[in-house]
Amino acid sequence: MSYDQWGPSELAAPKKSALPDLPIELGMVLEDSQTGWVGAVTRVEKSGGMHIFSLEDRRGRSRTFELGYGFLLEGRPVRLTPPAPRASDAVPKRTASGSIAVDGSRARVARASRIWVEGKHDAELVEKVWGDDLRLEGIVVEPLHGVDDLAAAVAEFAPSPQRRLGILVDHLVDGSKESRIAERALAVPGAAENVLIVGHPYVDVWQAIRPQTLGIPAWPAIPRGTDWKTGILRAFGWPHETAEDIGLGWQKLLGAVRTYADLEPALLGRVEEVIDFLTA
Repeated sequence: MSYDQWGPSELAAPKKSALPDLPIELGMVLEDSQTGWVGAVTRVEKSGGMHIFSLEDRRGRSRTFELGYGFLLEGRPVRLTPPAPRASDAVPKRTASGSIAVDGSRARVARASRIWVEGKHDAELVEKVWGDDLRLEGIVVEPLHGVDDLAAAVAEFAPSPQRRLGILVDHLVDGSKESRIAERALAVPGAAENVLIVGHPYVDVWQAIRPQTLGIPAWPAIPRGTDWKTGILRAFGWPHETAEDIGLGWQKLLGAVRTYADLEPALLGRVEEVIDFLTA
């Protein structure tokens, strides 16, 4: 919809209803109808006799606009007015991933695109840090419970430009078994340009939690031939003999994670890359 279709000319037409006035607020997500720029309001100020504001997109880029006509809120045109006095000094809230929180927002209907991760623990960690962002974008995270049959799973999913996949793989390094699995999956018909496979260098997603978050200098070294999770729990002096012990141990580790700052950059960058791929 163009500016002329619902700007001042519409207000002058007696048979059309006036656009609602909307006092701008920090954290509000708006779209500029002329450029398609979408972002959260991070700054509002008066300069040169006019009110201007900045919209920051999810990649941290900002653009400045003038209050008035030409903006959409949840797809509806509005006329932006100066902020209410109580909102002018507000500080935008941040989600656990560092994005600006959108108060009162509703989850978008799920897209056909998906994020796949290797297991339940990976999915729980991604949900804890990026859950607010993913619900706003309408992206669902699904655990694979292993990637040995990844090519078959991708073929069954039938990727397309409207149905894309972002896949996060543990221990994806050059020459590894996981790298060869990823190559075969990307060769599936329809995968080119519609499937993105990224990975982190850690043996398990547990290791993507920064040691400082747990109050330790480094993750314990586990000897070859020993189940890694069992070895970690044993090194911590925690119960480690049953599947329930491992689940409870993971919950303790996950409980220490509050925000993106508690995770290693090697994981942060890959998850953000997948989200950008699916929402571009």
